[in-house]
Amino acid sequence: MRPLPLLCAFSTLLAACALGPDFTAPQAPAGDRYTAEGDPAATARAGGQAQQFERAAGPAARWWRAFRSAELDALVDQGIAHNPGLEAAQASLLQSRHALEAGYGVFYPQLSAGAGASREKFSPALFGSNSPGPTFNLFTLSASVSYALDVFGGQRRTVEALAAQADVQQAQLLGSYLTLSGNLVNTAIARAAYGSELEETRALIALLQQQVALARAQAQAGTAPFATVLALEAQLAQAQATLPPLQLKADQAEHLLATLSGVLPSRWQARPLAFSQLALPDRLPLSLPSDLVRRRPDVRAAEAGLHAASAGIGVATAAQFPSFTLSGSYGQYSTSSGTLFAGLGNFWSLGADVAAPIFDGGTLRARREAAEAGYAQSLALYRQAVLGAFGQVADVLRALDQDARTLQAAEAAQAAAEGSWRLLEVNERAGLANGLQVLGAKTQWHQARLAVLQAQAVRLQDTTAYFVALGGGGEPPPAP
Repeated sequence: MRPLPLLCAFSTLLAACALGPDFTAPQAPAGDRYTAEGDPAATARAGGQAQQFERAAGPAARWWRAFRSAELDALVDQGIAHNPGLEAAQASLLQSRHALEAGYGVFYPQLSAGAGASREKFSPALFGSNSPGPTFNLFTLSASVSYALDVFGGQRRTVEALAAQADVQQAQLLGSYLTLSGNLVNTAIARAAYGSELEETRALIALLQQQVALARAQAQAGTAPFATVLALEAQLAQAQATLPPLQLKADQAEHLLATLSGVLPSRWQARPLAFSQLALPDRLPLSLPSDLVRRRPDVRAAEAGLHAASAGIGVATAAQFPSFTLSGSYGQYSTSSGTLFAGLGNFWSLGADVAAPIFDGGTLRARREAAEAGYAQSLALYRQAVLGAFGQVADVLRALDQDARTLQAAEAAQAAAEGSWRLLEVNERAGLANGLQVLGAKTQWHQARLAVLQAQAVRLQDTTAYFVALGGGGEPPPAP
């Protein structure tokens, strides 16, 4: 066997080995539950339904469709199509993938070619002659090739780190999708709830105004104390004071929907979404803990960052060993372009270079130790991301059950207030109660109705938070 093919075969065999640790993903946490008391099978029944939890792979890609609102679906689709933050995340992913493609170039020979033409004058004085030097044309055509032997895997680990960075960007893009869709759904729910609360508050203010007018008439007639008028006027003022902040929140939610959708608030137009058009998802998927770490974008990004840090140890380790490069060149010189390819002035070279660190003042050793410390940091950040993910799911699971109980209590209060109001209406017709008492009971019913609306909104928003905590669909939703 010739020496050159043997050298190539030997270098290929060596390149199959890479210094540094081979990355293995951390094991998923053991167990099949998120809370110490055990994960619920269903929430408390409220609003006519209880939410059932079913062990499944996770939410669907378009998880917001569980709210069964065409208006909400259209709003989320618009935001995904035009959000600038999402576009930036997509560009960042594309940038990292191109960087990875550029990194793969180190595994191939680097070939270059050159051509030149010049007019020169030769000086015989270089050889001790006093005769005049000739003037001539010089044409050059050359090609060179070099190949770095990745004997200790430094280049392989570098490309491995680039691939891990591309995985980080992919996970961050998924996180951007998830955050954006969650914010859109959450803000749309809030905007719809504020609209219903504004209607109820205005109805409440109208009732209080009727009470104040009736109480003032009774006080003038001497059938009621003036203190009643003052008390009712205080209630009216308090109710009126809640209206501007509530309207402000509704406007701010509207502006946020516009900016999330990539539209100026002054140009925002969207199909109106009524609170009554939102349906509470009654069946919720419950991912296994082992599935959660593969689905959550933040955990996936932390794992990819850990992979990049592991590859960095290999890069720093390989830098402590020699590097090898094979090179060769071939070319032609000629004083005439017509004889450039005649082979009269050809030149060539073959060679191999070896560079080995001998003394660097501890720089390479310190870089490896820094890489190992970076890996330890990434491992801690990964563990922190996993703990945060499990804690968030546990929190939302408990919140959903407590939301149902809160709504249950609010509905009971509303039913009691309505019963009192209806009974007083009957008593009024029988002459056993006056109009002021009826209006007061109806006012209490509206106040209870406001509490129900607020409890329903929180339940819907915590359901949104639950889908987000599970990692959404785990992948970007398909194009609308």
